[in-house]
Amino acid sequence: MANGIEASLAGERVAPVTVLIVDYEDATRSLCRDVAAESGLRTKLAATTEQALDILDQSPIEIVITDLKVPQLGGIELLKRVKKTYPQAAVMVLTQYGTIQSAVEATRMGAVDYLTKPFHVPELRSKLDRVVKLLEVNQENRILREQLRSRPGFAGLIGVSPKMQRVYRLIEKVSQHNYPVLILGESGTGKELVARSIHFSGLRKARPFVPVACSTSVPTLIEAELFGYMKGGFTGAVQTKPGLMEAADKGTLFLDEIGELPVDLQAKLLRALQENEIRPVGSADRISLAVRVIAATNRDLEAAVRQGSFRPDLFFRLNVVQIRLPALRERKSDIPILANSFLEKYCEANGKTRTIAEDAMSRLMAWDWPGNVRELENVIERAIAIGSGPILHVGDLPTNLHHSIGERLPQNDEVLPLEELERRAILGALREAGGDKLIAARLLGIGKTTLYRKLKQYESKAQSILTTT
Repeated sequence: MANGIEASLAGERVAPVTVLIVDYEDATRSLCRDVAAESGLRTKLAATTEQALDILDQSPIEIVITDLKVPQLGGIELLKRVKKTYPQAAVMVLTQYGTIQSAVEATRMGAVDYLTKPFHVPELRSKLDRVVKLLEVNQENRILREQLRSRPGFAGLIGVSPKMQRVYRLIEKVSQHNYPVLILGESGTGKELVARSIHFSGLRKARPFVPVACSTSVPTLIEAELFGYMKGGFTGAVQTKPGLMEAADKGTLFLDEIGELPVDLQAKLLRALQENEIRPVGSADRISLAVRVIAATNRDLEAAVRQGSFRPDLFFRLNVVQIRLPALRERKSDIPILANSFLEKYCEANGKTRTIAEDAMSRLMAWDWPGNVRELENVIERAIAIGSGPILHVGDLPTNLHHSIGERLPQNDEVLPLEELERRAILGALREAGGDKLIAARLLGIGKTTLYRKLKQYESKAQSILTTT
């Protein structure tokens, strides 16, 4: 299965990208056409919005470059229509110097980038290359999501990093057997998803999958839940009730957070697994069972065995095959596909259309994710809920994600030199403005000349450090 995904991606070729250039000036259209052609892109030209809409109706267009003042409808209206009718197309807008606010508004409405006229050829080439790469990543993500969706039994696991490929191979192997499996991993890594994948892609997929939370605080409740009880077996037992192990007969019992199970119950569970039978609370009779057991924990069970809080015989019984799930920080290459998958999930639920801006994706990639995949899913859901436009930017993410690990704001008791605080503020404003120095200067409330001077100081200092080392 894993190799099939890799082969599919390796054999998938991105079709030649076609750029539609919409501008009322012949010279601008020709310049954009030449730059796009040099980058290996196909081009189509339009002088009005009506011509552009006709071309969009007749030909597949991946990128639209449009002036904001193009006749008849104008660039903003064209942008709206493209995003509504051709949502996969990327739109870049051209604007006259002094009307940047309109371009910024266009990016909030869905434009991927903008250029200020008159622009330099290297700048247009660089922005075009970035948009093409963005399209390629989006296409790859769509292919991966379809491949991952089509895997029989793999219950929502997403990722194609080498570490996840190893997990998939283990799942495929152990799903065809009935021996116990121990899943290890931090909270939020998807341990129950792995357990479900083993069950639903294996020999018992038509039988019950029964999860049990072993972290319940009252031991007697866990025992009654696991083994069942007879009427009158304890105070409050007003009727006979089968246990979860009996409910999982011929299926799979998933013992979540097995490391939290009290020691006295560990002995009873071990006996039940060894003898393939249970005795309900308050009963003298035993019930024979054929249950496959999959256990999971975020604790270090070997350390717990050494400390005496976990029985070694139960550990050896459960640890026939061990699957260790990587933390999200150990497989950061999976973050884009995970983020886009959650984006698709919650947009579909809310009837919204959203994409993730490059600056926001960079922040997602830079974060260490102590809460793992579950934390990432919560961040995407929150961003969709509070985001005001079709593109999610850094401002839509929680504040703790706004800075890289090495560039976090100082804590209350941390004192930094004013020059360092100034440097961080300027770099943060540039990130927020997507690299646009004029907008960054406005965010900071300083003049453009001042910002340029400060940036040159940083560059000269960095250069002097490099030459002296």
